[in-house]
Amino acid sequence: MTEVAAKSHRTQAQRREQTRTALLDATIECLVDIGYSRASVQEICARAGVSKGAVQHHFATKAELMAAAVEHLTNRLRGELAASLDGLPGGASGVAAAIDLLWQGYSGTLSTAVTELWVAARTDPELRAAIRPVDRALGRSTLAHLSQVAGDLPKERAEMLFWLTVNLTRGLALDAELGGDPHRRRQLLEEWKRIAVLLYSGSAPGPVQD
Repeated sequence: MTEVAAKSHRTQAQRREQTRTALLDATIECLVDIGYSRASVQEICARAGVSKGAVQHHFATKAELMAAAVEHLTNRLRGELAASLDGLPGGASGVAAAIDLLWQGYSGTLSTAVTELWVAARTDPELRAAIRPVDRALGRSTLAHLSQVAGDLPKERAEMLFWLTVNLTRGLALDAELGGDPHRRRQLLEEWKRIAVLLYSGSAPGPVQD
């Protein structure tokens, strides 16, 4: 391949990636601003500044586009979360800080976009099948990094702390979406951090065994 041809190929690949990124960013923006039901492909294309036909070169269906957009956002947040978790001290001293980071990661823009999709996915099997692997991948990746903070904590207890935190933060994020009391959310988060440290240190009872 000549230098000119290689440069042209790279430019085409860059343009393709720029178009894809614009579509994904516009999709997230639509989910947050106007919700899933009003986030038409036409509206997404208008916000991305591309033609409707361009979408078909990147995504076969709207469900695929939506799932890719959430994956795009979660990958970015996952990288930020991983870097922050890696910088935490191990042991009990890092547990409360890790919970704060998980709250930041599972709330905000990500929470709004994912909530829109999960509600729609309840009655849309194609959308549910598209976003489920994205959600699971985020959980596995974050748990792996959190395990480093947990240190010698048994695997079962570390996973319990993680999933309790994820489900609590998702519930708090939904409460925020519905206009709940921010002071109450802070209180609940602080109380969970206190309990989590006790669970980590073994001062509180573990999970009930079946």
